[in-house]
Amino acid sequence: MKKSLSRLLACAALAWSFSASAADSAAATLPGHYYLQGVMETGSELLLKKDGTFEWLLSYGNTDEQASGEWRVAGDVVTLEAGNGGKEPQFRVFEETEMNIQKPAEAGVWVAIVGYPKVGPMPGVEVKFEAQSGKTATTVSVANGDAIVSMPASERWVRAGLRRQGSKADYQWLAVPPERAQERIAAFAVTDPQWLRGQAFQKLALRVVKGGLKVDDADNGLARGLYAKPVSKQ
Repeated sequence: MKKSLSRLLACAALAWSFSASAADSAAATLPGHYYLQGVMETGSELLLKKDGTFEWLLSYGNTDEQASGEWRVAGDVVTLEAGNGGKEPQFRVFEETEMNIQKPAEAGVWVAIVGYPKVGPMPGVEVKFEAQSGKTATTVSVANGDAIVSMPASERWVRAGLRRQGSKADYQWLAVPPERAQERIAAFAVTDPQWLRGQAFQKLALRVVKGGLKVDDADNGLARGLYAKPVSKQ
């Protein structure tokens, strides 16, 4: 009985070592640039980097989507998990020359506009408004980049704290210029316009097959195609 148990444990250990070895081997050979084949009128690229991060792009019609984050492999399945790699957006106050505000906000209302000059708005930014008295109000920027709160007309806006919605990072506090405080409307620019682009997915699984990678979801239109590396020219 002891010999049989020892033999089973030895076989299990051997199988595990083969499995681990195979996974390590796959992780070593998978990095590279892949292009989607076999899906009509759709272009897509996938870059698996050696540092465990990825970049994914897709274009069809007038629609462009993107995702980036980290990838991992387990057996024959590669999982892409979108994220920011622990990074947080940084913000600054718009220069007056960058602004196109025609009139002040209504009395009792404060408006923070979040985005990137001449590029577009940034939704999903938590904005904390702080008055000179210490009174605060918090809201999140919507699709057009506006974050709007109600404040008594007697309060004066002194600064705003910004961070991604759902983030546990500290607020990045920025002083509101006096003219902007007087008009109760100010604009804040994210320093990297890449933050304006949302993630196309949170998680995507691909199966390692002969010739490349296939999306491991029959209901996903991309599953009809194959992500393949370009054929190297000898």
